[in-house]
Amino acid sequence: MSYEGKIEAILFAAGGPVKLKTLSEVVGLSKEEIVDVVNKLKEYYNMENRGLDIIFFEDKVQMCTNDNYGEIVRQALGLEIKQGLSQAALEVLAIIAYNQPITRAEIERIRGVKSDKAMNTLLEYNLIKESGRALSAGRPILYTTTEDFLKYFGIKSLKELPQIEITP
Repeated sequence: MSYEGKIEAILFAAGGPVKLKTLSEVVGLSKEEIVDVVNKLKEYYNMENRGLDIIFFEDKVQMCTNDNYGEIVRQALGLEIKQGLSQAALEVLAIIAYNQPITRAEIERIRGVKSDKAMNTLLEYNLIKESGRALSAGRPILYTTTEDFLKYFGIKSLKELPQIEITP
């Protein structure tokens, strides 16, 4: 069995992200070697114009549909296309991405308006998640972004977010 075949089988069967550490332990290669093998698979899929692709984010890797085949897959599986995010949802998402973990009250203080609907939309789309409770009075829920957030914006980690300048 080839390393490529082992990794490909694991990623296909997982149906979601797999940690590089897990692949390393199971396949018997270092993380760096795993990345090399996965990059070769990714290159093969791209060169052959295959229906699959592999994406990296944070310390994980996932097999997914090639973007070029997205429309045909949606048609075949009857998947509805979600509308884009509203301006309010994008504002809340940016606040969370740059300030996580953060409470709803802190988000609303920054925006100056209630954010219930936007927060519910982001939770529904799994772009944010509850990630514990603050140690302050009332122990409010803390929110952070999810792996789906990284996928949605096509970035591997939060470090790839653009730098922002805060003006007084």
